[in-house]
Amino acid sequence: MTATTAHTATEPMATLAAPGGQGTVGDYVVLLKPRVMYLVVFTAVAGLFAAPGEMHPWFGFVTILCIALGGGASGALNMWYDADIDALMTRTAKRPVPAGSILPGEALGFGLALAVASVLMLGLLVSIPAALLLAFTIFFYVVIYTMGLKRRTAQNIVIGGAAGAFPPMISWCAVTGTIDPGAIALFMLIFMWTPPHFWALALYREVDYGNAGVPMLPNVAGRDATKNQILIYTLLLIPAAAGPVFTGTAGWLYAAGAAILTTRFLYDAVCIWKAPTREAENRASRSLFRFSILWLFALFALILAEKLIGLPPIGGLL
Repeated sequence: MTATTAHTATEPMATLAAPGGQGTVGDYVVLLKPRVMYLVVFTAVAGLFAAPGEMHPWFGFVTILCIALGGGASGALNMWYDADIDALMTRTAKRPVPAGSILPGEALGFGLALAVASVLMLGLLVSIPAALLLAFTIFFYVVIYTMGLKRRTAQNIVIGGAAGAFPPMISWCAVTGTIDPGAIALFMLIFMWTPPHFWALALYREVDYGNAGVPMLPNVAGRDATKNQILIYTLLLIPAAAGPVFTGTAGWLYAAGAAILTTRFLYDAVCIWKAPTREAENRASRSLFRFSILWLFALFALILAEKLIGLPPIGGLL
């Protein structure tokens, strides 16, 4: 890494070449991080249905829309701030801001406008407590994670993962006005899933993160330490997966599916841990990364399916 590269990797918003910000609608959609938004929206919908109580469909729609807009705002502000390091990584170099199709100021204004609109709309139309939680989520992701943790500590994913875990808690709060053990159980599903999911990506993208100067665990602590942490957090994922059952949020369908899927998750983590060569590690890491996305969607889909079918929960122990 050259001295110039090291500087751009640690200083936010380096000067970027841009043709004048001729962004298309598609470019602005990319700013919202649509792949992440799918997960945000889906887990929020599951939280909305899983929460005890009733909500008018219109207010449910507004709740999910506001959570989606808030998630999009977080993505746009993240891309604004991280444009310098995005330009250094193969995976992110074609994003609109480093590519020059959207100017940094345009991304900043777009993100701030969405953030304010989503919080105000949720607070005025649905629930002030849920709106406050949404505002905190955006602040946490942009300020605490993106600006504070991402470039400074290898624990960025562990702490910053909380931001991605809030959506089902926000929708739950919109229905009930409170945060209780059921909401916390849904939060913990995503929170404990985040480290092994992203560390698997970091293993086979180690060079990319190294070039950008982002202190991901493989670049700071080494690959063996990362493999150990993936296995440890996967083991911690087992009680997290059981959480919705113990809080009376999920039933037997979820319990059976979670047991099967988490066993497969653990198998992939062990394959990474036992991999004898870097090539084998990268192959196993790709497998875990891809399966982990299916794992999370499937568990929330099972919760949602039980509510839609009308299957009763097993009965809470908490």
